[in-house]
Amino acid sequence: MTNDDDLQSLRRDVNYLKDRQAILDCIASQSRGHDRHDVDVLTGAYHPDGWDEHGTAVKSGSEYAGWANATHAAGSQVNMHHVTTHLCEIEGEVAHAESYVIGAMLNHDGVTARLLCGRYIDRLEKRDGIWRLAVRRSTVEVALTADASILEADVFRDRHFAKGSRDERDLSYRRPLEIDTPAPEVW
Repeated sequence: MTNDDDLQSLRRDVNYLKDRQAILDCIASQSRGHDRHDVDVLTGAYHPDGWDEHGTAVKSGSEYAGWANATHAAGSQVNMHHVTTHLCEIEGEVAHAESYVIGAMLNHDGVTARLLCGRYIDRLEKRDGIWRLAVRRSTVEVALTADASILEADVFRDRHFAKGSRDERDLSYRRPLEIDTPAPEVW
């Protein structure tokens, strides 16, 4: 193998790794958009002609954020999407990904929660150098209810953990984040 071959191989590997990271970043930012109710972040994960399917709710990428935020707000006071196992096949400018997801929702009563476990089955496309969702299909494979009453216990409340917010007051938006940056709310 010549130095030119080595360099070409290295370029291919670096481009592949950059694409894989950009795809995972897109999927993670979509989850962050959900949890912060950030319409711009959530919508930005989809191409303008992209689609999302959650059971009978089939929404365009531009409609999805409004529907998802309203659905989450109606059913919970906090929601968190945890993307875990992630597989991806890239074929040029198209990628097919499967990501396991655990959705945790704290019910409005503050003492019960729901966990939905499933997968995102995605087709992503790279357009103008940017990977975004073209099609997302969602599965639900396990659903659980949980006791979240620990959140009301003094032993927990006395610790004053920062509580996330569904808007740009959330600590994750603070720049620069400092050790004494006040949380918008604590437990």
